Parts: sequence; structure tokens; C-alpha cells
Amino acid sequence: MPSAEQIRTAIRRALDEDLAWGDVTTAALFPVPIPAHGTVTAHQKLILAGMAVAREVFTTVDPGIRVVRALKDGTPVKKGQVVLTVQGDARSLLMAERVALNFLQHLSGIATLTGQFCHAVRSSRAIILDTRKTTPGLRTLQKWAVTLGGGQNHRHSLGDGILIKDNHLLLLQGRRIGIAQACILARKHAPHGLRINVEVQTLEQTREALRGEADVILLDNMTPSLVRKAVALIHGRALAEVSGGVTLQNVREMAEAGADFISIGALTHSAPAADLSMDIQPRRLFGQPRKQGR
Repeated sequence: MPSAEQIRTAIRRALDEDLAWGDVTTAALFPVPIPAHGTVTAHQKLILAGMAVAREVFTTVDPGIRVVRALKDGTPVKKGQVVLTVQGDARSLLMAERVALNFLQHLSGIATLTGQFCHAVRSSRAIILDTRKTTPGLRTLQKWAVTLGGGQNHRHSLGDGILIKDNHLLLLQGRRIGIAQACILARKHAPHGLRINVEVQTLEQTREALRGEADVILLDNMTPSLVRKAVALIHGRALAEVSGGVTLQNVREMAEAGADFISIGALTHSAPAADLSMDIQPRRLFGQPRKQGR
């Protein structure tokens, strides 16, 4: 889970975007406080993510807002289920509404899509991974949402592990250095203990990676049948990671071809926003008599 400071930093940036000049509509319409309550409802089946952020948004906008009820992050939610109830000045609820929903919808969308991929490969040995294809400034939150959906995180940054990709190899070709030697060079000069992961696109390149004693061989944009052949060639001498062109329609086939890991950029860069909305209604003050019906 992101740290409290990481959450606060993301919220400050979002509120600076939305409230830099205040909320002129709310200020024009409501000059005095209005006691109100707000409810956030899911309009689809989803996995909830971002609740810790949404709660903080409301209390950052107005410490007087009270969170009455909130489901936990990672909770499976049914269509029509209320996930959050808050009380406070309606003006503050209106100012916080969009930012809180933006975080909830985006992160729940990532968690939900991840959950769908994990469900598709259930009972196989394949582990669903994310990538660094994240929105700038939101990587920690997005990768957290992936874990809430049941996936695991790949590298958080370029300093987390060795991944020799196609552009590295193209540059090395100018120095007449191939895949095997690239793996050897990386192991020699990289910090101790980091796994060597190298990207390949053919069976011949897979053989070169094995000669270089790569720890993980990333099978890039291969068909399921080619993945199966590459996994047979690897034969346990390295871990097999599949990436590129993976969809909900073919991920099961990739898993059954023998992949140990399946990394999917779409988890963070293309997950559709989850369908959640917020309704704000005036709240009757304690002790205020109800209007009598006629």
C-alpha cells in the first residue's frame, strides 16, 4: 500500500488542479453551510481500490467531513452496492466529489481488470504482472491497485532490476555484442543479487539468452504456439515471462503454454474507469421537526 505521504502528495496535486481558484459555482449558489450526506454507489461489479485515497480527499478538503461508512480496499463489490457514505457541509462535499471519484474510478478500474486477468489464468502457474506503463506521478497508486486485483508488481523503477530490452540490444549490436554477451556483461557490472531478464522474439534469441544464463527470458510478442516451443526449449533453465499482445481472450492460452509470468501493460495504461457515482442530499438537522403531511 502507498505510504500516507505518497497518498497526500497525489491528493495535493489533484486538488491544486481542481480547486486552485475555488469552486465558483458552489460559492455562488450556497453562501452558508448546508448539512448534507453523500453516498458513493457502484453501478457495476468491481474490485474496490482507492478508498484510502478518497477518504483522505474529503478530510483534506474539510476536516469536518465525517466518514460514516467505507468499504475496505480490495473488497469485491456488487452492482448497486454503496461503497462510501460521508456527512458534512454540502459545499465541501461538492468540492471534493470529483477528485475523490476520479481516484476511486481509475484505481478500481485497474483492480477490476487485473482481477479479470487473474481469474482467466486461475489454476495455472502463471502470475499476472504489471509494467512501467503507468501515468506519470501515479505509478505507486496504480501498482497498488494491481495488487488489490490479485496481480503482482514488476519493476517500480529502472533501478529495481535488470531488463535488457530490444533498444539495448540494438545499441549493443553496433559494438558486435549479442544477447548472450549482454547477459554476461549485465551480471558482471550490475548490483549483486539482481535477476537478469532479457527480451527475445525468436527461438534463436531464446537459445542465446540461455547461453548467457539469463534468469528470466521475456518472450515478446510471441504467439501461444511459439511460447510453447520457447518454454520447451528453456526447459526450466530460466523463468519464462510472456509480454506483448496479451488480451483476456488469449491470456489463458499463454498460461497453458507454460508461462511463469505474464506482464500486461494494459492493466495500468488502458483499464476502463469503474462506474461509480456520488449523490449528495441535504441532511435533516438533529432535533429539527419533520414536516407534517396533509
